[in-house]
Amino acid sequence: MALTTEDLSEMKFILLSTIFSCLLSFAAAAPIVLKKRNWDYTKDKIHGVNIGGWLVLEPYITPSLFETFGDNAPVDEYHYTQQLGKDEASKRLQKHWSEWITEKDFEYMASMGLNMVRIPIGYWAFELQDNDPYVQGQQAYLDKALGWAEKYDLKVWIDLHGVPGSQNGFDNSGIRDQIEWQSGSGNVDLTLDVLKDIINKYSDSDYSDTIIGIELVNEPLGSSLNMDELKVFYSQGYELVRDADASVPVILHDAFESDYYWDDFLNTEQDTNVYSVVVDHHHYQVFSTGELQRDIDTHIQTACSWGEQEGGEYHWNVCGEFSAALTDCAKWLNGLGRGARYDSTYGGGAYVGDCDALYTYNADYWNNSTVIANYRKYVEAQLDSFENGKVGGWVFWCWKTESTVEWDFQRLVGLNIIPQPLDDRLYPNQCSF
Repeated sequence: MALTTEDLSEMKFILLSTIFSCLLSFAAAAPIVLKKRNWDYTKDKIHGVNIGGWLVLEPYITPSLFETFGDNAPVDEYHYTQQLGKDEASKRLQKHWSEWITEKDFEYMASMGLNMVRIPIGYWAFELQDNDPYVQGQQAYLDKALGWAEKYDLKVWIDLHGVPGSQNGFDNSGIRDQIEWQSGSGNVDLTLDVLKDIINKYSDSDYSDTIIGIELVNEPLGSSLNMDELKVFYSQGYELVRDADASVPVILHDAFESDYYWDDFLNTEQDTNVYSVVVDHHHYQVFSTGELQRDIDTHIQTACSWGEQEGGEYHWNVCGEFSAALTDCAKWLNGLGRGARYDSTYGGGAYVGDCDALYTYNADYWNNSTVIANYRKYVEAQLDSFENGKVGGWVFWCWKTESTVEWDFQRLVGLNIIPQPLDDRLYPNQCSF
C-alpha cells in the first residue's frame, strides 16, 4: 500500500519525537544537583508547567480516552464515568493515571530548567456527593507526584480544578455546560470540606516544603457567579488554609475580572506577608474571533501589556496558565464535538484561516521557518512579561498532550519554540519594561 504525504509527515514526526525523547533521556541521566529551599515570591520566579489531562480529564489533551466511544462519546469526566459505570471507569482511569504521568516526566521537567508544577485535581478525589458517578483513586497519584517533585526539587501548587456543580461550565471542571456551584445545595460547603481535607493532609506532611500554594478553585467564571459570594468563599478558604499552616500561600484565581480588581481584597494582614495571597491570572489570545485576527505584532504587544499592568498590582501574582497557541484549532479544544473559531466551524464568527495544518502535527506547517519564528517571538514575549514587577513567573499549559503541538511544552521545546535554556532569547527586549 502506497504511503500518503500525510503518512510520511506523521512518520517523520514520530521519528523526531523519538530522537527528542532519547536526547531528553540522555540529559536526564546526568546527575541533578538538588538544593532544598523555601520559596520567596518576592525573589524567586516560577518557571512551571501544568499537568493537564491527568487527574482531571480534558478531551483535547487525551482524545484517545474519548474516541473509543465513537459517535456516543461523553463530553467530560462526569459523563465519562457515568457512561462506563464505576468498575469499568476505575479500570480505565487507573491505567491512565499510572501511565500518562510517571516519575520520568518529573525528571525531564527538572532537566529542562523548570522549578514548579501545578497539579489540577477535582473535588471528587476527596469527597463524593450522593449519586456522583465519579471514581476515586487520584489521591494516591497526587502523593506520588509530590514525592517525585520533592526528589527533583520541583515546587507544587495543588489546584482544586473542579468543584461540585461546576464553577464555570467548562469540561475541565468535571462537568460541561452547567454552572451550579453557588446554586446547588451544599456545594460551597462541600468545597470548603475538600479544602480542609487537602490542607489537613498535606500541611504537616513530608511535602510541606514542596507545596508553595493551594489554589482554592480554578477559573470561577465571575460573569456568571455572584462575586460577593465568591469573595466570602475566598475569605473562608483563606482562613482554612492559613489557620492550618500560616506558611502556605493561598492562590486566588482572578475570576476573569480586570487587573487590580483584587487589590483591596485580603490586603490587611498584620504580618505584612503580602504574598500570603497570590493572584492567579490566565492569559490566552485564542478564545474570540477578534483575538484570533490579530497579527503577530499585536499578539506580542498584548502579551507585553499583561506584564506591564499586573506588575503593579498589590498582591504578588503569577500567570498560572498560558500557551504558545495562536489558534484554537486543536481538536476539541473548545469542547468535544465542537470545531474552531479560527476556521468558523464553531461560534459562527468570521473565518480567519485553515485549521487542517493544526488539527494534529503537520510537518509542512511546523517546518516553516516563519511559523517557528512567530511562535518563538510570542513565547519569549510572554516569558518576559510574566517576570516583570510583581508578576512572580509563569506556569505553561500544559506539560504534554497526545496530539496537539501549540499546547504541548515538550513538543515546543523540540521545535525550538520554547527556549532551552529557558532564559535564552533569540528576540530580546520585545517588551520595553
